[in-house]
Parts: sequence; C-alpha cells; structure tokens
Amino acid sequence: MCLLLMAILGIVLKNSFHKPDIQPTLSPGNYIKSQEDSDCCSCQERWIGYSCNCYFISSEKKTWQESRDFCISKNSTLLQRHHRDELHFMTFGKKFYWIGVTYSEEQQAWVWLNGSALSQDLLSSYKTARSTNCIVYNPNLGVQDQPCMWTNLYICKQELI
Repeated sequence: MCLLLMAILGIVLKNSFHKPDIQPTLSPGNYIKSQEDSDCCSCQERWIGYSCNCYFISSEKKTWQESRDFCISKNSTLLQRHHRDELHFMTFGKKFYWIGVTYSEEQQAWVWLNGSALSQDLLSSYKTARSTNCIVYNPNLGVQDQPCMWTNLYICKQELI
C-alpha cells in the first residue's frame, strides 16, 4: 500500500512540474507552437522567445509611428525579417501587422528601419506600394501598403545575440 501511494505521489509530482508549451495571450486568431529553439532566450513578459530573438505580437492597434515608438520603448524595433521562415512558428489568420519598413527618398526604395535594403524574396510585392504609405505584413497573405495614420496591430522584435 505504501509503495502504491509513493508511486501515485511520484506521478502527481512529475505531472505538476511538467514544462508546458508556451502559449502567451495574444490577439484572437494567433496560435504559437512549442518553441524548441528558445533555449538562449530570456524575454520580457508577454514576449515570445524563438531562435535567440524575442517577439511581441500586439493585441491592440496603433498607428505606424505609435507602434514604432512602443517598440523603441521596449528596447526593440518593429519587425525586421532576416529570412523568409522567421515567423514560421506562428499562424496569423487574416490580420495584418505594421513592420519596420520605410520608404527612403534618398535611396528611392523601401528599406528596413536600420537602412538595409529589402530582399525581394522576403517581401516580393513591396515595389507596388505607394511611398507615402507604410507597410503592413501577414506571413500568409504578404504585404500591403496602407496610410501610416491608420491603426493596425504590430510586431516588435528584440534581437538577443
């Protein structure tokens, strides 16, 4: 009887300390898969750690400038993607998000906020955008340009390495 109780206690304790998949509270429609690659991440609360980066997927809408300011206040930037599959761990539904793309009058081209050129394979339709607008993005639906004063959700990215 004592052995049986110890076995049951062991199972209960093991299950109570099991590390669950990370499922932060996000805007409706977002789903995050288990983040196996987040060993090197130590992210702020409500941020998602993945591949040594931290991401904040907003649940409130702001203008592009307000979104950029929020990210800066959290020691991050609006999303600047480095490779095509960067956000493969997340599904987005049909919502668009402000990202860190701006039009450079000097370069006569769309660039990331850090001044680097956009790769055509990352945002293939960005050439059609009006330079007076800002860019919204959805991994499933691509990019669109919208007036910067419109409100949208946004994605912040903090690089940890």
